[in-house]
Amino acid sequence: MWTAVVGFRTKVQQVCSHKLLQVQKGRSTLIRSPLCKSHWQNTAGSVQAAQPFNMSEMIQKVEVLDANHFVRVHWEVGGESLYPSVWLRDNCQCPNCFLQSAKARKLPLEDLDVNIGVKDVTLIGGKKVQITWPDEHTSEFEADWLNKRCFSEQARAKMQEELFLPERLYWGSDLQLPTMPFEEVLCSDESAYKWMSTLKKVGIVVLTGAATRQGELVKLGKRIGFLRLTFYGPTWQVQDKVDANNVAYTSGKLSFHTDYPVLQHPPGLQFLHCIKQTSTGGESEVVDGFHVANKLKEQNLQAFQILSSTLVDFTDIGVDFCDFSMQCKQRILDIGQVIRINYNNATRDTVFDIPVEKVQPFYASLKNFVYLLNSPEHTFTYKMKPGDIVTFDNWRLLHGRQSYQSGREISRHLEGAYADWDVGMSRLRILKNTVLNEK
Repeated sequence: MWTAVVGFRTKVQQVCSHKLLQVQKGRSTLIRSPLCKSHWQNTAGSVQAAQPFNMSEMIQKVEVLDANHFVRVHWEVGGESLYPSVWLRDNCQCPNCFLQSAKARKLPLEDLDVNIGVKDVTLIGGKKVQITWPDEHTSEFEADWLNKRCFSEQARAKMQEELFLPERLYWGSDLQLPTMPFEEVLCSDESAYKWMSTLKKVGIVVLTGAATRQGELVKLGKRIGFLRLTFYGPTWQVQDKVDANNVAYTSGKLSFHTDYPVLQHPPGLQFLHCIKQTSTGGESEVVDGFHVANKLKEQNLQAFQILSSTLVDFTDIGVDFCDFSMQCKQRILDIGQVIRINYNNATRDTVFDIPVEKVQPFYASLKNFVYLLNSPEHTFTYKMKPGDIVTFDNWRLLHGRQSYQSGREISRHLEGAYADWDVGMSRLRILKNTVLNEK
């Protein structure tokens, strides 16, 4: 609902209302961030968020500009939007160009004239724009459809927020650990939406009251779609094992890490179900990696730049669900289109494919980051009870465990599973639409 300017002098009018999101001051900080650099931007105070678009918009007038290469829409509530003709032709919604049942484009790009202009444009009843193209093909676009896809910077940012839900609540040792009943998440769409939206925003939620037996995580996987199969199986048992093929399968302390950086696309979600808990030791520890990365960037920009540019080798070799020999290169801080922490000291390879003069500066930078991870102001410690399922963002949180005493019998048993954020975000969008449409 804002004017987009492409070589034209057009007055920009704001037709969306805005509100302020109040956030807590202190370590916990709520931000509304774009997908890239703002994930690492430490924000305090308050931020603005546009209200949802008015999907009952009426069009006052429509016209063509720039030798028919743009269509300009004038909205009745005020404001204008500009749409390139090539984009309109590419997104024709007629049955020959678009498969409605699959919500997918049928028009081959090979058949698209990138220099196409509009032959004629007609406004129908204030709610529909009809375009005739030079080959006499016609396209019709609903006002609401066009309104939602306005090309202005503000409208595009709003759409990205709607699609990717980028709000983050950063935290440190002051974390108020969110908890919800496991059965409610399984049975109620509203509870499942609250679980997934909190998981996306805070990065961790504990579900309580699950049965103390294996298989509960399979139910949770089906609730969002499906679990992710890895070399450790669809689910895996975290307990002290003889000749352990993973450091987690011992009773020793686990330092802060993310799981599976040895995979090209590490799992985004991790679930750990407490089936049996030791009486002493075995406490879980978590740290908000994004929050700490912000701190590192503020305090030591050079270290931040080294960790976000150096490719580190990771390896994992062994036998579990099947035999495996994995190798991968990852940046410790991945700040591209997908924001992710990739750090597991146990599987960091002895092979290090960087020039020799860059090795010591890398170690110094990593040591700085790890020092911040372990700072008491950033870490949160809790102890799982039998029946608890901790669900957390494996791209954002680093987790660890305090040591415990092993014995002849298994004294601590967690069942673990992974899922991808693609699956989680898909379910979150569906739940959001379902729950909000019911209200």
